[in-house]
Amino acid sequence: MGKDNKRRDSKGRILRTGEQQRQDGKFMYAYRGRDNKMHYVYSWKLEPTDKLPDGKRECKALRELEKEIEKSLNEELAYHGGDVTVLELVERYISIKTGVRHNTLAGYKTVVNILKKEEFGSRRIDLVKPSDAKLWLIKLQSEDKRSYSSIHSIRGVVRPAFRMAVEDDLIRKNPFDWELATVLINDSVRREAVTPKQERLFLEFIKNDKHYRQYYEGMYILFKTGMRVSEFCGLTLSDVDMKGRKIHIDKQLQRTREGKYMIADTKTTYGERYLPMTEEVYQYFKKLIARRRKAKVEPMVDGVGGFLVLDKNGMPYLALHWEKRFEYALGKYNRTYREELPKITPHVCRHTYCSNMAKSGVNAKTLQYLMGHADIAAIKPE
Repeated sequence: MGKDNKRRDSKGRILRTGEQQRQDGKFMYAYRGRDNKMHYVYSWKLEPTDKLPDGKRECKALRELEKEIEKSLNEELAYHGGDVTVLELVERYISIKTGVRHNTLAGYKTVVNILKKEEFGSRRIDLVKPSDAKLWLIKLQSEDKRSYSSIHSIRGVVRPAFRMAVEDDLIRKNPFDWELATVLINDSVRREAVTPKQERLFLEFIKNDKHYRQYYEGMYILFKTGMRVSEFCGLTLSDVDMKGRKIHIDKQLQRTREGKYMIADTKTTYGERYLPMTEEVYQYFKKLIARRRKAKVEPMVDGVGGFLVLDKNGMPYLALHWEKRFEYALGKYNRTYREELPKITPHVCRHTYCSNMAKSGVNAKTLQYLMGHADIAAIKPE
């Protein structure tokens, strides 16, 4: 028998090109990157099933790392070659977006999942014409019955991805550079403010209803401060200055899709603000604090504690909880009275406050501050 010249590891396994096992038992893989330089990765295991040597930290096996490197080099090659699909382009665009909000990240994932199912996602980007882009979005609205605002969000990811491809010299023009409203029917109903009479009728009903009266203070405060509901949920005892009669807003309480509670920054850089309390708002905060559930263990979210409204499990109330309370209470009102009230949500409370303030003569700059808007244009009265 001829001599076997193949390189092997200490267990007699044949090593592939680029693989080595050092004297201390550690494995190494050497490869040439796109920069034409040599790169090296290391692991204490060759295969994922290998036992980790005593006292060594858990790590990915060398051959797992090799697969990741190969995939990444192939993706780079495809991207540079121009033979890129819409899905690949969007995935690349998302991969360079760092430090984005949790909700934005969830939105990105939604767009990727849509493109995975759509024939449009597998098209080569250099063959997509503006008419193709328009026909695809028309299909999403007319055939798939997606709302205008949903399609607006999808295009909000796909358009900048194509802009990146233009900047990278993969294509000459962006096929998504046109106004959405010129092609699609805008069926999105703007959240309207309710009239002072409608607001009064709703709040009176809540105040006198045996079940819903427990939510009166929170609902009143949302109507009379214009806070985002997630900002209200994020309020803690230390944010409510009862002596100075002002509310400090500098965060939002949210929950991820996986059910994890989290503290997020305010929605805009202008979101941090101090809101004055009217006498009534002051009284209702007082009641809210006095009636606050005593939790056995104070719930903490990202190091923050002292939330104002807790549920029966001792966890802070979330935007979803308030939205459901409004929905069920409104349903009960409309079943009880002949003259129905329009849709009332925590966001409608915010619009109503903004509208009332504008009508009472508060100037645009002050109102921009109170609402925590980045742009004055966002607060023009209806």
